[in-house]
Amino acid sequence: MKPYTRSIIELFDGKKRFLIPLYQRQYAWKAHPQLELLWEDIERSVARLMEDRRSLIPHFMGAIVIAQVKTFGKELQAFEIIDGQQRLTTFQLLLAALRDVAGAHRSHYEAELQKYLLNDGIMNDTVKERYKLWPSLTDRLSFVKIIDPNVDTHSFGPAPEDESEVVRRSVAAHEYFKEKITAHVVTEEGFDERRFEILFESLKEGLAIVSIELEGGDDPQTIFETLNSRGVDLTPGDLMRNFIFQRAKGMGQIDHSLVVDTLYEKHWLPLDRSFWAQSASRGRQSRNRLDWMLTDHLSMHIGDLVSVESLFERYRRWLLNTRPFPSVTAELESISATAAIERRLFDQSPTDPIGNFGRFADAFDVSTAMPLVIYLATDPSASADIDRALAVLASYILRRDICGLTTKNYNRFFIGIIERLRQTEGNKLDALIEFLSSRQSETDRWPDDVEWQRGWLVRGQYKGPRQARLRYIFEAIELAKRSPLNEEITIQSPLTIEHIMPQAWQTNWPIPGFNNDEGDLDNDPDYIFKRIERDSAIDRMGNLTLLTHSLNASVSNGPYSVKMPAVRAQSSLALNRELNSYSDWNEEMIQQRGIDLFNAARKIWEAPIRPDLPGQSFIEENVAFPPAGTKCKFTYAGKEYSGVIEDGRLVVQGYEPFATFSAASRAITNTSRNGWHDWNLMEAGVGWTLASDWRFQKTISRLGRLIL
Repeated sequence: MKPYTRSIIELFDGKKRFLIPLYQRQYAWKAHPQLELLWEDIERSVARLMEDRRSLIPHFMGAIVIAQVKTFGKELQAFEIIDGQQRLTTFQLLLAALRDVAGAHRSHYEAELQKYLLNDGIMNDTVKERYKLWPSLTDRLSFVKIIDPNVDTHSFGPAPEDESEVVRRSVAAHEYFKEKITAHVVTEEGFDERRFEILFESLKEGLAIVSIELEGGDDPQTIFETLNSRGVDLTPGDLMRNFIFQRAKGMGQIDHSLVVDTLYEKHWLPLDRSFWAQSASRGRQSRNRLDWMLTDHLSMHIGDLVSVESLFERYRRWLLNTRPFPSVTAELESISATAAIERRLFDQSPTDPIGNFGRFADAFDVSTAMPLVIYLATDPSASADIDRALAVLASYILRRDICGLTTKNYNRFFIGIIERLRQTEGNKLDALIEFLSSRQSETDRWPDDVEWQRGWLVRGQYKGPRQARLRYIFEAIELAKRSPLNEEITIQSPLTIEHIMPQAWQTNWPIPGFNNDEGDLDNDPDYIFKRIERDSAIDRMGNLTLLTHSLNASVSNGPYSVKMPAVRAQSSLALNRELNSYSDWNEEMIQQRGIDLFNAARKIWEAPIRPDLPGQSFIEENVAFPPAGTKCKFTYAGKEYSGVIEDGRLVVQGYEPFATFSAASRAITNTSRNGWHDWNLMEAGVGWTLASDWRFQKTISRLGRLIL
């Protein structure tokens, strides 16, 4: 390495170009703290010049690292910037602001400053080579318009469509410097040429930077990682991008374009857009979306937990030690595949199963499942079943949530499933369902319908930060309940959760049989029992509904005669239209509506399949086959199999009679299955009914009403 001390002016003196590689991060300096610190340095330099010019010692402002690029013919001398692109861009924006202030006040310094912004004379490509600094694609349009306001930007390509309203940091920095310079050189008497001259001289004599020029044996990546004084801290995404593209630099050209530039434009330029720079929260941590995506990407590949803080080092060690990709191209293609899925998770489109799962994950705070989702969506052997796989994951998480089961083990649990599925030779979806269904402990079991109904009807659900989860559940039930006549209704306003019987029920919702005016109710055992029963019912699912707009407090806590008409008036929701069938509202009605809601919910979030686990197939063991003569059918691989119940067995043509539905399904498919979820039964007056639905209703009628 050869270090040289240069002033800001000397850096850009003469015909030369500084090239920012396409893969370098976009301009990131903000007014606070980076620009403020630089301006303070400039002001101190000006003060020293005015106090004692002879004792002036240049103030050191850090270092840049550059490597000379081979040029030919009329091409100008060029340097690739390894580290320091933020400083060099800032210096150019500062000089442009000085030029523009000088021009606004007709100062001769306007022409002088132009020499440090634009090259002139003979050159190979006048469109690009005239700029002293050539920025990356993301900043190019905004930067060249600052440096050359009269330039025709059409030759640089269209602006990104998703950033039409974005004010780029370079524009903001240029405006910041213009304001500071104007305040410094314009006094009450007007523009002060002398003050401007000293300001220019401070850049020429009072501020210095070390320019480190690399030679053949130097490692650019190592230097890039270690030199970043007083800059914006490099994010894991910044470090990974440079690590990847430094390794791609020797890949040559295709069709007169550098392969590294083509790879950047295709795979990483989309990741440098504003979408991925937006902050996202997971638990108590907030990071930009890009860092979360890359963390999920690495976790999915290595099958282990990865923190954002250790992301780059773990990625670097994994790549160098295991060499998982045959080329940098394959490495970037893998990242792009993850990014495509993660963008859908962030976009959260309700019509996209992956986007809907992103919304679900936010509501239930289960970002720990994201690496597993990425695997299921990108692995060729699993992606064909992604919609069903996500439905299974959502059911697993949601049922456990309603039952109050812990989430503490989710991070390692979901990561562990990835490696299990990788080792599975058969159908990944079947393996996922079988594994989740086989769990038996409180930390990882998938609640069956009986356990889930107990949690649904008995546990209070409206407590803590659960409103987002309840909104998700009720919105899904609302959509499922809509008929073809109203299914196209779109609710524009945000939906809210409302208690039908208010939490503050004591004033306007008296318990029948008791007079609130009596002063000794708190000592009445019967009243105390009824009050406890009501308090426990208030936050249950049957007492909650969705509203398109919140009720005011007087209506929300008002009596039945006031509140129920206000709730029913929001009839655009099927959930509220159904309330017309209730003439009264009490604990019994809450229980009945809870059962109705549960019956809708169990059709949305499927149950586990447990065909061969003793002690867990409670329903199958205690509910006999349908009555003799019941017709049955099962469709598999496009073929329909018909059967009939005879003498307590399922008779299917071409097979021996079966003692269970599961045995019939296994014989037909050669897979391990729960036949209750395969076979449909013909019920008189009802039509075809899924066997598991028929079984569940029979079980509930036998169990009777569940009570606390």
